[in-house]
Amino acid sequence: MAQIETDYLIIGAGASGLAFADTLLDELPDAHITLVDRHGKPGGHWNDAYSFVNLHQPSAFYGVNSMPLGNNRIDTVGTNRGFHELASGAEISGYFNNVMNQKLLPSGRVSYHPMSDWQGGEGAALAGRIVSILSGVQTTVAVRRKLVNAAYASPRVPSTHTPKFSVGEGVRVVPPNALVQLWQGQGPRPSQFVIVGAGKTAMDVGVWLLNCGARADAIQWVMPRDSWLINRASTQPGMEFFHQSIGGQAAQMEALAQATSVQDLFHRLEAAGQMLRIDAQQEPTMFHYATISQGEVALLRQITRVVRMGHLQAIEPAQMVLAQGTVRVEPGTLFIDCTASAVEPRPVLPIFQGSQIVLQLVRAPLPTFSAALAAYVEAHYPDDATKNRLCTTVPFPDGVEGYPASVAVSMSNQFKWSQDKALRQWVRNSRLDGFGKMVSEVPESDTEKMAILARFKQSAQAAMANMPRLMGARAG
Repeated sequence: MAQIETDYLIIGAGASGLAFADTLLDELPDAHITLVDRHGKPGGHWNDAYSFVNLHQPSAFYGVNSMPLGNNRIDTVGTNRGFHELASGAEISGYFNNVMNQKLLPSGRVSYHPMSDWQGGEGAALAGRIVSILSGVQTTVAVRRKLVNAAYASPRVPSTHTPKFSVGEGVRVVPPNALVQLWQGQGPRPSQFVIVGAGKTAMDVGVWLLNCGARADAIQWVMPRDSWLINRASTQPGMEFFHQSIGGQAAQMEALAQATSVQDLFHRLEAAGQMLRIDAQQEPTMFHYATISQGEVALLRQITRVVRMGHLQAIEPAQMVLAQGTVRVEPGTLFIDCTASAVEPRPVLPIFQGSQIVLQLVRAPLPTFSAALAAYVEAHYPDDATKNRLCTTVPFPDGVEGYPASVAVSMSNQFKWSQDKALRQWVRNSRLDGFGKMVSEVPESDTEKMAILARFKQSAQAAMANMPRLMGARAG
């Protein structure tokens, strides 16, 4: 049995694991890093995603800190027209492959074990084994410093999850991955499509079907809960978008400061152009930080056959059985399973736990920025108490009622970073931050932008003062 030693063993070579490794490699020049992942390529869940998936956020601040993603281009066609490009799944997969083969491995201080499992590693000794999934060959590893769990908050994707509803004989259910292969099918063309699920994957499927020629009246959408969605116009980097992004943040703080309830908060954010919903007649109860353009919303509003009868329990040859009743379905209907939750609720844990680091959000909803900042803090601060103070875990909301707490912890972390000169400078220079450098470059002579910044600062203080009220209030 082979034996190796390493300073940091990272479980998971997905977006967070690679972002952590990339920053740690730069900040700790003497550290050796080992990455273990079950996939055959770097990129984690992106290897399992449907082919028409795109980032929700601009490519400009996704990925690892040291390597840009995309060309900083403004899209001129499609539903993202006028905004910063959104990398496709294929682009992201290629990008993470480049991160591994052009940055990490050439350093000579990183080893990578794809198609492998990590077994053991708990306890003070941090000894365990890397086991090849293909051959069963085992490698004993002694971890000199820390085990990094980059898989704790990994998203679930449709192609790798098991549906919670039962499927009757003869019913055709596919994940979104199978849609692009329909042209190869030997069977009859689907007469109807049913999208099952209410999250961003379901929205992507709806947009794809419509853009590829499906009739809106041939699409049914099983939507257990409606969602509030972030308007992508408010997420754009660059001075040309200052009023939408920083002005939007100021509007967000004003809404947080003035809201009397969580429901009132979301309605204020909608009125300010920060939040969107697909059906203005429905009151959303779900919020997962999904980001969408108004062009996508306009397309999705064409799907009017929306079933709001709770979660799907069973699909039978002639009907769907839902929590609140049954709905007839036609023969030849194709069901598209979009029920995998990318953000399944998990207990909030301290990130730094002695000999273990459990990567989680320190700013919602940015996993790669959060992982990179955790790596910087690991490299430069002396003890877990200090590290966890700077990296308080942000709870990820499920329903709308969780949003104020998520914002409050993100804002508290941001304030602590601003009080630490070195960390403040790192955040400002990080390409994953998005807005920090842009804000720092506003000249005092630009009175219009300075007024927006002053408005943001003043409203942020009032927002934090109102946060306990909102966190204690119900959504209604």
